[in-house]
Amino acid sequence: MYLEIVSPEATLFSSEVDSVTVPGINGEFQMLNNHAPIVSILKKGTIKIHTHTQSHLVFDELHAEVNPHNDDDNVLTVQINSGTVEMKDNKVIVLAD
Repeated sequence: MYLEIVSPEATLFSSEVDSVTVPGINGEFQMLNNHAPIVSILKKGTIKIHTHTQSHLVFDELHAEVNPHNDDDNVLTVQINSGTVEMKDNKVIVLAD
């Protein structure tokens, strides 16, 4: 599936991924390939991106690298304050603050 994380300033991440876990307002949830269409509001927390490889180098508008997760080299994390997520046709778009 394809994941795009966008902030008002820049695109933070844009790539094929295995799965993504987001902090929904009713709790954290994960989306995998062929997930049912969904739209949700996100709260402050961590987005966990499970990638195919560790070759993803991601930079935000301040040139700060998205943090690799300590437990798994193929997991990246992004801290957000709030946002929305939409999953449709194997494409996830996160609008993050």
